[in-house]
Amino acid sequence: MIREIITYPNKILKEKSKEVELFDEALHTLLDDMYETMIIKNGIGLAAIQIAQAQNVLIINLPNQEDEQKKDDLIEIINPRILEYRGSTLYTEGCLSVPEFYEDVERAEWIRVTYHDRNGKLIEKEYDGLMAIALQHEMDHLKGELFIEKLSFLKRKKFEKEWKKRLKGK
Repeated sequence: MIREIITYPNKILKEKSKEVELFDEALHTLLDDMYETMIIKNGIGLAAIQIAQAQNVLIINLPNQEDEQKKDDLIEIINPRILEYRGSTLYTEGCLSVPEFYEDVERAEWIRVTYHDRNGKLIEKEYDGLMAIALQHEMDHLKGELFIEKLSFLKRKKFEKEWKKRLKGK
């Protein structure tokens, strides 16, 4: 089922998500709904809080070489923790909760994480490139943070001005 994506400045996006304790059918339904929602909205990642579910759940599905998102490549991540990070990279990010706004954000270039899959199995993996960036972006959502909060003071002021103008135009 396609769910509504909450957009900035909705206060729900500031909530801190809670650990998942039950790896049950309700969780599986949430994950399936998140996937459908993310794909229909042309996203590559989605955190549960973006559909008003304050749970430590996120999904990422990067496009392949043919620029297609295959469900086989979907990564479902529950209760993630970054164990280690290295390097620094700049990437132009966007967000389904801050539509049509893109800006460069600095992130770790490489990360090592642990997380659970949909069945509760603990996984430890290393990621770099776009996967590391997307994972850090989605994990920020779980802490109640948006990528726009990582912008410099001047870029943030510019964003706020543009965003207010856009909201008035609707």
